[in-house]
Amino acid sequence: MPSHLFPRNFRKDYPQAVRGEGCWIFTEDGKRYLDAFGQAAVVSIGHGVASIGHAMARQAEQLSFAHTSQFSTPVAEKLAQRLLALAPAGMRNGGRVYFTSGGSEATETAIKLARQFHLERGQPERYRVVSRRQSYHGSTLGAMAVSGNVARRAPYQPLLSEWGHIASCFCARCELHLKFPDCMLACANELDLLLSSANWNSVAAFIFEPVVGATLGAAVPPEGYVQRLAEICREHDILLIADEVMTGLGRTGKKFAVENWNVTPDIITVGKGIASGYAALGAVIVGPRVVEAFAKGSGAFQHGFTYQAHPLSMAAGNAVLDVLEERNLFGRVPEASRDLFAALEPVKSHPHVGDVRGLGLLAGVEFVKDKASGMPFAREESICEKIRAAAMLNGVLTYPTQGCVDGLQGDHILLAPPFTISHDECQTIGHALASALKSVFGS
Repeated sequence: MPSHLFPRNFRKDYPQAVRGEGCWIFTEDGKRYLDAFGQAAVVSIGHGVASIGHAMARQAEQLSFAHTSQFSTPVAEKLAQRLLALAPAGMRNGGRVYFTSGGSEATETAIKLARQFHLERGQPERYRVVSRRQSYHGSTLGAMAVSGNVARRAPYQPLLSEWGHIASCFCARCELHLKFPDCMLACANELDLLLSSANWNSVAAFIFEPVVGATLGAAVPPEGYVQRLAEICREHDILLIADEVMTGLGRTGKKFAVENWNVTPDIITVGKGIASGYAALGAVIVGPRVVEAFAKGSGAFQHGFTYQAHPLSMAAGNAVLDVLEERNLFGRVPEASRDLFAALEPVKSHPHVGDVRGLGLLAGVEFVKDKASGMPFAREESICEKIRAAAMLNGVLTYPTQGCVDGLQGDHILLAPPFTISHDECQTIGHALASALKSVFGS
C-alpha cells in the first residue's frame, strides 16, 4: 500500500511501528528493536505504560480543551507546581511555568520572553540571543536563528537572523586548539569578550545546552565552565537560558543538568522527557526575576499558542511524573548509567572509535578514520548512518548524527535509553554496537 505521509527522507523505507513495551518497539512484520536512544532522548519511563493512557482518557472525558486566553485548568496548575518543585531551588519561589507543545516552541517562547523582559525594564535596544557554534535549539525559524549548527542552518540561511555565536565547549575537539585546565575556560570567556565589545549592548540573553546532545554527541563541559557562563551573564545583565529539552527531567542523573554544577539559570526550556513521548509537550520554566518584570510591568506576555497547556498533555505530564516518582526512576539513572558505560567499554579500543563520552543516560560514541590523529571520515561516507543501519539489523536502535568536528564532518551516534533499561539490555546495546563496527569496518 503506497504511503501518503510526507516522510523525513524519501529514500528510506520505514518499518511500521505498532507497539511499545518497556525499552522495546515492535513492528508490523513481527520484529522487535531495543530502543537504545529513547526515540531521540524522549522516552524516559519506557514504552507502553498503561497508566498514562488511562490518565489522558479520564481527562478527555472531563475536559478535552480550554483556550488559555479564557481559562486555566486544575491539571495545568498541578503540573506547573510539580515542575517548579523539581527545578533548581533559586527558581521555585516566585517562578512560573509556560507550557508549549514541544522543545522548539519552548525555545521560541524563551526568545520572546528574553526580548520582552528587557522591554519591560526599559531597555528596548536588547533583543539578540547569543548561542554557541555547532549548537542546536530547535527547528522553527527563531530556534534555528539561535542555533549554530552549520548543516541544519544552511538551507534556510536567507531566512535566519545572525545574532552571534561563540566557541562551543568541546574539550575533545577544542576549536580554539587549547587544553583544559590551561585554557582558563577560554571558550566561556569568548562570551565576555563579545559582550564587552562595541555595539553588543543589544544582547538580551545567552542560550546553551548544559550537556550538548545530538550535535556534539553528549559533550560534557569541564568543571567551572557552566559557572563561568552564569557569572558573565550576571555581570552583563543578560538572561541565562538553559536548553534542557534533551537533558531535563533526570536524563543526566540530576533533575536538571545545570544542577551538576550548582547553577540556577533565569530560564529553562523543557521538552522530550517531560511527557516521555506520550503527548506532544514542552515547557519553559521562568525564574522569579523574569516573572517579576512582567508582573510589575505591562502584566501581559505578547505571545501564545493555541494548544499551550492542553489538558490531555497536562494529564500525560502529571501521569509521567507519577511514574518517575513512584518507581524512583530519577534515582535509577546513575546505576543504569554505570551499566551502559560498562557495556560500551569494550568498543573504546576499536581503531575507529575516537571517543565514548556522556553523562547519566546520555552517551555519545564518535567514529574516526584515524584514532591517533582524530581525523574524521569524509562526510560522504555516512559512517554514522552505516553504523545505525548495522546496529538495527542486530535489533538495536541508535541515533546517528554528523558534524561534531566542524559542523559538517564528524560521525557519532547518540544513546539515550529509557531510565528503565536493565543491565542485560545495556549488554545487548554493547554487543550490537561491537557487531555493527565489525560489519561496517570488517574488524
